[in-house]
Amino acid sequence: MSREHKVHECGPLEEAAKEKKTEISTMLESVRKKLKTLNKTEEQWRETKSYIQTQALQNEKEEEVRTQVMWEKLENIRDQIRGVASIISDIEGALRGEDLKFLKDYKKTKKRVQCNIREPECIRDILINSAKHLGSLKFAVYKSMAELVEYVPITLDPNTAHSNLELSEELTCVQYSRRQLLPDNPERCTSRLCVLGAAGLASGKHSWTVQVGQSKEWYIGVVRESVQRKSTIFLNPAEGFWTSPPTKLVLKQRPERITVVLDCDKGKVVFINAADLTTIHTFKDRFTEKIFPYVSTGLYDEGKICSRLTICPLTITLNVE
Repeated sequence: MSREHKVHECGPLEEAAKEKKTEISTMLESVRKKLKTLNKTEEQWRETKSYIQTQALQNEKEEEVRTQVMWEKLENIRDQIRGVASIISDIEGALRGEDLKFLKDYKKTKKRVQCNIREPECIRDILINSAKHLGSLKFAVYKSMAELVEYVPITLDPNTAHSNLELSEELTCVQYSRRQLLPDNPERCTSRLCVLGAAGLASGKHSWTVQVGQSKEWYIGVVRESVQRKSTIFLNPAEGFWTSPPTKLVLKQRPERITVVLDCDKGKVVFINAADLTTIHTFKDRFTEKIFPYVSTGLYDEGKICSRLTICPLTITLNVE
């Protein structure tokens, strides 16, 4: 076979190989992107795992401290029980003994029976505050109990909070803070300084009041469960926010407490000035998925006092018959 013939035969082969290699290279790029996504997800999951372990350690530490306190209290009261039991046993023995000896020891016996025995202390706040870790429980009513209960209608979900937001231990207050090292879990809002309510609402009528104080910028309302949490640009229904159409409101005074009334069945969201119960605005729509309370401190400007927003508690009177 001549050299010219070999060149002639190799030409189409090289072209075919080049074409196929280009095709595979294009497909490989897609695989590389998937690997990059997997690596990023693995990193996020490691951060999440570390964060969960930190939470667990915090709970275990609290349990350890409280358990130690109770052990010390138990040892003290057991010593006291042993001492009192010994006094009772001695006096009972004296009562059963000979009269002469009893009379002889009367003053001493009387002094012992009149000894000052401390009342056991009332130990408060020793139980682990489950609401601190799990959100506020609504409340339990015992049949024989009638008292005033402070009840917060909604709590905030720390797993949805932007990393620059700090929540109170009760999960009812949010404010701007230094950036925290938090896992970028799917639930977390990263594009806006916001946090969602802990429980989704799908039916019935619900209301909660937010203390905004003198803050000039804040956002409160509701969003749907599928709201864009990572790359939201505009606040509108398409993104899961009910802020459209934009409505300019003229108010006589700046509200400091705003009540949000959500009627899932009727598809209404009403904003009320809690000071005088006047309606500020009403949105109407049809809700096809769970709706979550939404709270945002607004954009942060250097040197500006940031909003501190608080879910107001309700005072409920329990009358148990």
